[in-house]
Amino acid sequence: MGSDYKSVRLTEDAYETLARRKREEETFSEVVTRLASDRPISDVAGVFTDEEVERIRSRRRESYESYATNTEDRLSE
Repeated sequence: MGSDYKSVRLTEDAYETLARRKREEETFSEVVTRLASDRPISDVAGVFTDEEVERIRSRRRESYESYATNTEDRLSE
C-alpha cells in the first residue's frame, strides 16, 4: 500500500454502509478500492429473469432488515 493519503468526509450513514461492506481483514482503503472496482450491474443485464431479480431484491432487503434489527438489539443490551 502506498504512503500517500487523502482525507474523505462521509456522512454517518455512508460510513456505516461502508463498514458493513468491509471484510474483517480489509482496511477501509481496501474496501473502497474493491467496491469501486466491482463490475457495473449493466454487465449482467439480461442474465436473470424478472422473477429472479425480484427474488434477489427481496432476499437482499430481508438480509439488510435482519442485520439492522440484530445490530439494534446488540447495541441496546
